[in-house]
Amino acid sequence: MNTYTDFIAMTILPLLQAAVEIESNTKGLGMIGAGLAAGLSAIGAGYGIGTIGGRTVESMARQPEVAGKIQTAALILAALIEGVALFGAVIGYQIAGKITF
Repeated sequence: MNTYTDFIAMTILPLLQAAVEIESNTKGLGMIGAGLAAGLSAIGAGYGIGTIGGRTVESMARQPEVAGKIQTAALILAALIEGVALFGAVIGYQIAGKITF
């Protein structure tokens, strides 16, 4: 054997085999996607509810006469955001449940 075929046998073929193994193993990427779906929905809900709470307190301080209406609207909006966050987390857990090793 010459040095060219030795070079191919020692370097190129193991790299190609590693590339095939990486491409066929997509379950790990699915688990990352499931974690991102659940985590980002929780982070988004926390940010949204925090923003609603802060703006609600600020608006009730500016107009105390309509504090009851503002509070009711804020609770409804927070519940809607929480529902969307729960939906995102459930979808993430379902994706994780579909992946078997």
